[in-house]
Amino acid sequence: MTSRALRNLLSFGNPVVTIFGGSYCSRLYFHQTAVCKVAWQAKSGFKPSKVAVVTKTTRYEFEQQRYLYAGLSEEDLKQLLALKGSSYCGLLERHNIHTQNVTQIVDSLQREGVEVRVVKRGEYNEDTVRWADAIVSAGGDGTMLLVASKVFDKNKPVIGVNTDPERSEGHLCLPVRYTHAFSEALHKLRKGEFRWQWRQRIRMHLEGTGINPTPVDLHEQQLSLEQHNKAHRSSTESQHSTTHNSYTTPHLLPVRGLNEIFIGESLSSRASYYEISIDDGPWEKQKSSGLSICTGTGSKAWSYNINKLVEQAVEDVLRIGKAKTGLDIPLIREVIESVTEAYNESLIFSPEENRLFFSVREPIVNRVFSNSRQRGFASKVCVRSRCWDACMVVDGGTSFEFNDGAIASISLHDEDLLKTVILED
Repeated sequence: MTSRALRNLLSFGNPVVTIFGGSYCSRLYFHQTAVCKVAWQAKSGFKPSKVAVVTKTTRYEFEQQRYLYAGLSEEDLKQLLALKGSSYCGLLERHNIHTQNVTQIVDSLQREGVEVRVVKRGEYNEDTVRWADAIVSAGGDGTMLLVASKVFDKNKPVIGVNTDPERSEGHLCLPVRYTHAFSEALHKLRKGEFRWQWRQRIRMHLEGTGINPTPVDLHEQQLSLEQHNKAHRSSTESQHSTTHNSYTTPHLLPVRGLNEIFIGESLSSRASYYEISIDDGPWEKQKSSGLSICTGTGSKAWSYNINKLVEQAVEDVLRIGKAKTGLDIPLIREVIESVTEAYNESLIFSPEENRLFFSVREPIVNRVFSNSRQRGFASKVCVRSRCWDACMVVDGGTSFEFNDGAIASISLHDEDLLKTVILED
């Protein structure tokens, strides 16, 4: 077949397949449509008077709290960690590295005359946000997500610093080299040698029956399923004493999602049953392993791993395509790697883009349940729960009950933008 025929066969959705004319080894690649990348050069230096530094809970601190509250000694902790195959000395070393980097951040700010308040993530609240001109997240991406969740002023900057880059990816943080040179980063910020980036965030409205808008915070708790359910029951009982457990008008939830929202049954082996409407379209009954809705920021995170293809799958598809169409598709490593990489890159979009990306995990399709679109872009997603024991989890850290009769409306709004910085490496 001709190159045009091959192009027509393989072009679908957002990616556009382009084939350069030439030899058998002509390279096949996907050309992504242009995305909006808006980052504004700072017009002047950033010179805050008050900065809150929110620090993560290290694994060492977590284990300490877990066992020392039970009356165990430090020596007992060493032995228990050894039984679990964990190294006490290793955890303490990582804790000390984190602590040293936090100290460096605080010292750098104080040398510039900035008033600093150091807050553990478990103590971080709205009062801290109101007090600060800017907030520094000292940890990894999880700490950054927690910090961002409580900031509702789109003009209040949040800056992430990865305090242990050997153990944390830090996609949402400053480039790794500033971990050990925060004073240099601060110097650039004060001189205006950076760009502002406003990241889109998800807002959620709940309405219907069985509604409980009181969240359960998962950040500081590694809850079992039983404990998770008990926490939700406690918050529901507390709410029952003050309000009716039904909303006839949408209720805006008190958090914003920077990465993603996940909706599904608490027990992962149980199928999630719900109805979904995309951009105010018709409702569709679905059963699946859950539903993910992400921003451009989150398109590099869980959503990416839900949807990405591996080279083995791509090779199998190309081989079948070659057999079915008679096309001379070269099944060589270069082509397979190129197609795989290009497809996976097409799943990523800019944090500033004003659109959502939804993904249905492992949809069940039969004569009762359909799945017209397993993934795609949207401006608004509405979900009506038909689940027994489900939750809507925001950025992996805040959980809301989402059971039969509850309706969630998920969208983006300009007033929810998060102000962050881009500092060149």
